[in-house]
Amino acid sequence: HAYAVRDVRQTLRTGGVENSPLPSTCWTCKSPDVPRVMKRDGIESFYNRKWIDLGEEIINPIGCQDCHDPKTMNLTITRPGLIEAMERRGKKINEFSHQEMRSLVCAQCHVEYYFKKENKYLVFPWDKGFSADSMEAYYDNIEFYDWTHKLSRTPMLKAQHPDYELYQTGIHAARNVSCADCHMPYKIEGGVKFTDHQISSPLRNIENSCQNCHRESEAQLIKDVVARQDRVIEIRRIAEKALAAAHIEAKAAWDAGATEEDMKPVLKLIRHAQWRWDWVAAANAV
Repeated sequence: HAYAVRDVRQTLRTGGVENSPLPSTCWTCKSPDVPRVMKRDGIESFYNRKWIDLGEEIINPIGCQDCHDPKTMNLTITRPGLIEAMERRGKKINEFSHQEMRSLVCAQCHVEYYFKKENKYLVFPWDKGFSADSMEAYYDNIEFYDWTHKLSRTPMLKAQHPDYELYQTGIHAARNVSCADCHMPYKIEGGVKFTDHQISSPLRNIENSCQNCHRESEAQLIKDVVARQDRVIEIRRIAEKALAAAHIEAKAAWDAGATEEDMKPVLKLIRHAQWRWDWVAAANAV
């Protein structure tokens, strides 16, 4: 969080400060300056500019005001994308409990999203649900694609970082355990109880995070987590080889004279398969 602005300025993905092709939407999650500029200029106007246009406006890295009301210190949502997505699902932000807010402040940014092609408006694809299948159905319904694969000619989806969605479809959300419970566990100093804002892996503070619920030893918990993550990575690599082969074989089919009609169901399967791989690979959990 402390390096959010510096990272996006220095990464080669932005194309450099003067030549960046990115829209200003890419600033959305990087700074507490964003809500101020959105309020001043309007949300749609903010999105519909170039990234470099706001280079002098977006200065401060992610901080307290991104998640807390500075007057009351209550948890608050400062990004319209989350509010709009929840309203489309029939829920108002003020209807959520404090425990739910301890995850929703994270969900402002740690999510899958896309930019509308016509105006770069930021949208969370949750209308049909939070699972990979639900978001896939959403994207297929609007015929959205992020890019076209040069070999297979498949209209591809690119997962961003569906951390909140992965959480929502897991056992912790089902048990009402929040993101903060594990990544910002409570601590007590001087008789005051507060959350640890050194946001990090629960494995760095197992006693205050995992062992509030899990009664296994620290060594066993680490062993279990590592074993699961290793298995996920192993399966991911198998999938990667299969996907690479599928793209190459699709190109061979095109070169051999396959028609659009021949390839339509094939490309749909490739699109869906890589989306599922990417949904896991892009999440920060592994």
